[in-house]
Amino acid sequence: MGQDACMEPLSSMVGTFLCKICFLLIAGVCSGLKVTVPSHTVHGIRGQALYLPVHYGFHTAASDIQIIWLFERSHTMPKYLLGSVNESVVPDLEYQHKFTMMPPNASLLINPLQFSDEGNYIVKVNIQGNGTLSSSQKIQVTVDDPVMKPVVQSHPASGAVEYVGNITLTCQVPGGTRLVYQWRKNGKPVCINSSHSLSPENNTLWIAPVTKEDIGNYSCLVSNPVSEEESDIITPTIYYGPYGLQVNSDKGLKVGEVFTVDLGEAILFDCSADSYPPNTYSWIRRSDNTTHVIKHGPRLEVASEKVAQKTTDYMCCAYNNITGRRDETRFTVIITSIGLEKLAQKGKSLSPLASITGISVFLIVSMCLLFLWKKYQPCKAIRQKLKGRPESEYRKAQTFSGHEDALGDFGIYEFVAFPDASGVPRMPSRSAPASDAVTGQDFLGTIYEVIQHIPAQQQESRDVSLRNLHLGMKGSVRPVLKPS
Repeated sequence: MGQDACMEPLSSMVGTFLCKICFLLIAGVCSGLKVTVPSHTVHGIRGQALYLPVHYGFHTAASDIQIIWLFERSHTMPKYLLGSVNESVVPDLEYQHKFTMMPPNASLLINPLQFSDEGNYIVKVNIQGNGTLSSSQKIQVTVDDPVMKPVVQSHPASGAVEYVGNITLTCQVPGGTRLVYQWRKNGKPVCINSSHSLSPENNTLWIAPVTKEDIGNYSCLVSNPVSEEESDIITPTIYYGPYGLQVNSDKGLKVGEVFTVDLGEAILFDCSADSYPPNTYSWIRRSDNTTHVIKHGPRLEVASEKVAQKTTDYMCCAYNNITGRRDETRFTVIITSIGLEKLAQKGKSLSPLASITGISVFLIVSMCLLFLWKKYQPCKAIRQKLKGRPESEYRKAQTFSGHEDALGDFGIYEFVAFPDASGVPRMPSRSAPASDAVTGQDFLGTIYEVIQHIPAQQQESRDVSLRNLHLGMKGSVRPVLKPS
């Protein structure tokens, strides 16, 4: 019992010591007092009221609550503004009409706000109870004028030529403080690159040199901590082109740069190119290595029945009188009487690859058939001729002057012996019986028998006959008439 009584004062002393250490190290945290503010930086507009909200709470019994507001600028000592004990407010007489507080609410109202009110505001809360608890917070206040609508000016106002001129865009703001500039093109921030540069404050944009890609709607977005405003859209004038020159028509069949037109049909050609200002156009017809300007303007009408040539070359020229640049495109007009519908159907039914393949196969097959025909047709003709000829035709005399027709050289040839004027007797053939030999008459025998029984004194004549015979066996032997 006595030991417990001795322990109570000791524990009480330890608790009090720990609370004092917490109070000294952490302002009001261990004591249960906590002061909070929504933001440590608040932006205000000059001439308007500014409200600084403050919240605090504690978990101990309190007999008195004291709230104090202080104001400080950079490198100056804090200045007392006003304070309260419980619900009694004691303002500084210098600021009694400018600052307002409604205790036990610790929030502060500044009205009206001026540039001189910009700085740090310190709120301190003291609670008197079982000791004194204290906690504080600091709020930074900025004062600005709202941004007025900016205006963008372009120089030169007349515009600039692509790759030659430069353009300067300047953003002017009638009013506002702490301004931040942002340049926008077609609703998106402008990308800074080698041809785009900004002034130190970003209120001027230089484009040097200008190109076609720089064409667009430009605006200047200006902001500060309390407001933002965007200028009206401005579109700088940039002269460019011509680009993408091409010729189109309302009729006809177009394949590449060739237009196929039905005979008797009028076709309207349209020449266009991307350019500013719009181009001036000229139409030129080429014939016999000469050119003729036939029309000026973006459109040309060609009546096919009035065209002397079935194929005519034309050219469209586009010229930009501001940039000094020109471009031209050539095309060919073919007048046909077949009909564009048939041409289109043929073009759709057969692709170029299929057409080439079909033609190649046709040529190969034709050559093979021609080769076979030439190879077998002569033999067939000879067989038919030999089969259909009667035997009497073999003995008919037929005289040729040479090799007029190779087919005529084919046939059955007979070699006959003629009676010799010297009366040399003819030897009978080995295959013939002796009784069949007839003296003084023609005798049919082989070529070898004829040659064998030629007298020696006719050796030279025989040699000539052999040579002729040899040549004849190669395809030049001529039929000989047999005496009746």
